[in-house]
Amino acid sequence: MALETFLIKLKNAISSKPTSHRSTSPPITTTTSSVGVLSFEVARLMTKLLHLTHSLTDSNLLSLRDHSLSLEGLTKIVTGDETFHLSLVCAELADSLAHTADSVSRLSYRCTAPSLRSFHRLFHEFADMGRDPHGWVISCKDTESKNKKIERYVSVTTALYREMEEMTNLENSLRKHSSQIGTELEEDNNKKVMDLHQKIERQRQHVKYLKDRSLWNKSFDTVVLILARSVFTALARLKSVFSSSVGPPTVVSFLPRSLSSSSSSMNLVHPSPNDEERLKTASSSAFLEESSRLLKPPETTLGGSGVALHYANLIVVMEKMIKQPQLVGLDARDDLYSMLPASVRSSLRSRLRGVGFTATDGGLAVEWKAALGRILQWLLPLAQNMIRWQSERSFEQRHVATAVNSQNRVMLVQTLVFADKVKTEAAVTELLVGLNYIWRFEREMTAKALFNLQSPPNHS
Repeated sequence: MALETFLIKLKNAISSKPTSHRSTSPPITTTTSSVGVLSFEVARLMTKLLHLTHSLTDSNLLSLRDHSLSLEGLTKIVTGDETFHLSLVCAELADSLAHTADSVSRLSYRCTAPSLRSFHRLFHEFADMGRDPHGWVISCKDTESKNKKIERYVSVTTALYREMEEMTNLENSLRKHSSQIGTELEEDNNKKVMDLHQKIERQRQHVKYLKDRSLWNKSFDTVVLILARSVFTALARLKSVFSSSVGPPTVVSFLPRSLSSSSSSMNLVHPSPNDEERLKTASSSAFLEESSRLLKPPETTLGGSGVALHYANLIVVMEKMIKQPQLVGLDARDDLYSMLPASVRSSLRSRLRGVGFTATDGGLAVEWKAALGRILQWLLPLAQNMIRWQSERSFEQRHVATAVNSQNRVMLVQTLVFADKVKTEAAVTELLVGLNYIWRFEREMTAKALFNLQSPPNHS
């Protein structure tokens, strides 16, 4: 399909990713041609930047502070205190922005303006020293109008993608019917071919119209300048919100408690002279490198051991079994056991050693259900967030001109990645011990009920 060809060209054009954030010399290639098929990649980058910008609004930051970081599970098993959790939020946003900037850098090598071709170097100088020689940080009064313009570009480019796909389908249908000319149904087939020719011509005109209005026919200089301004503005806002009033911006000291929609708060989008001076003195802070370092979980965590997603799936499966233990068969129980890591199996065997095979105490079963419910109340949200976090990142990579809405976006700190491995295994083991009892209790009660039904009544 022609659409697949577009995506293949797109992948080939942007496949060479920088392995680090160090400044690299751009290849000596300039062009004044339009972005063409790369418009879909540009639209995706713009969407990511729009959502990143929205995630840094006052309302989202207040929600983050008051709800997202108040999960009970964070205090129970996730490494670090509130300051560290805020540092992880800042680091994840900065890392996402850095990856977006890497994509912008690859596009900038196709520009003709020297300043834009130097985007990679200028971005990292701004990140580490606060230097903005070309004034790419947008003032707060211009931010909203600029974002609306970007949204229109994204909307039309997304529509272009759909219409080009439709045109490809029509062309494929035309080829199919053209190959049938000369058959018994030639007259009907000829009519279909003529209809398809007319539809394709109309569709071609519509696609041409959308190309003129979308990013397709824009120059690389035009789109990269838009992206550069968005990246610089987002980074300025990020550092202003999360950095303390003294010291380098590599460690978050607080999240402002008085964020509001007032003009004084929104002025943070454009750093004050004092902010710029402070950032310039932090030339050795390596803001982006520090952010990347913070996102590497220690070996004592589930993420550091590479098992966070596996534990998340395990916890979700157990929650369903605990809800309806009477529906859990022997095969399902064996499947669950096969999912258990060796360390959890060992811990479970130790806990169950000496436990009898009967489970007839209804009061104890009720107590276990209540205890398991309390554990799942704080553990399950982290597991569900882990699965969502992984799904969201995978979705963004697969879909053109699409990014996850920042209002519902899960942050890494809300998942099991930084969960302490020993504490999590202890909680999982407790769930398994309790599930073992209530599962056996339900089976024995069911067996007893069936026995009573099958036993003949005693008439003596």
